[in-house]
Amino acid sequence: MTNHYQLFLFSILLLLGSALSAERCHPDDKKTLFQIKKSFNNAYTFASWTPDTDCCGWYLVSCDETTHRITSLSVNLPNLNGPIPKTVSNLKNLTFLWLSHNNLTGSIPDFIGNLNKLTYINLSVNKLTGKIPPSLSSLPKLGALFLERNQLSGPIPDSFSGFKKNPDFYLKLHKNQLSGPLPKSLGAVNFTVLDLSRNKLTGDASVLFGEKKGLQTVDISRNKFTFDLTKVGFPKSLNSLELSHNMIYGSLPMALGKLPYLQQFNVSYNRLCGEIPTGKGLKRFDEYSFAHNKCLCGSPLPNPCK
Repeated sequence: MTNHYQLFLFSILLLLGSALSAERCHPDDKKTLFQIKKSFNNAYTFASWTPDTDCCGWYLVSCDETTHRITSLSVNLPNLNGPIPKTVSNLKNLTFLWLSHNNLTGSIPDFIGNLNKLTYINLSVNKLTGKIPPSLSSLPKLGALFLERNQLSGPIPDSFSGFKKNPDFYLKLHKNQLSGPLPKSLGAVNFTVLDLSRNKLTGDASVLFGEKKGLQTVDISRNKFTFDLTKVGFPKSLNSLELSHNMIYGSLPMALGKLPYLQQFNVSYNRLCGEIPTGKGLKRFDEYSFAHNKCLCGSPLPNPCK
């Protein structure tokens, strides 16, 4: 009996040890996640978030394999509404924050700028309002900021020049209500993808370009930018350039016809003049890409140059 009893106790200890070792998630992070769940009215998408399970295995979150701290929070639910909960600020090890395609309201909170390990933020396709907080530019490791398709207003913060320390930056702010002049300081940022389209931005956007930059995709269409395109330099890496529906003047630089990777191009509805460059880089684009300018001429437009 004694041997059987000892074997029984040993089995119980093994089971307890296994249960304890299965719980890898840090208790502070687990507590925070329950607070986030409560903030969103315990929505069904959080059904796997239960007290008796390891939060490192929960749907929508990921943990670091070594520290077992939460590094990723990704919530995508059309019926999720309300403001971004302040409790998110307690997840100090977050590197990836994805809260897109929800019905989030209110402003973008300043506390996000205190999550110093963030490399990726996606708050797109919500109903967020107010100004973009300058504090976001204090994030030293941020490489991607997606805020498109909200109701954000006001200017792009001048402090965004702080992103110049990041070698490969993705910024998407399109389809908001942003206004005011483009900060000249953005010219120092090493953008790879930049989309400012469908806002009410003004000023000189030529600072964004340069032959030595790593730009691949640029869309500044449907704003109120005014600058001379004549001497603007473009990097060979460029594959998409959308400048339509602005007040850009001057002529198309000859270098545009020599860009080897250009797949999308549109300068329609501006104030451009002169002959369209004849290089191979522009031959693939039709009349629509050049239409409704002041006095552009040459193929593919029907009006020849005199």
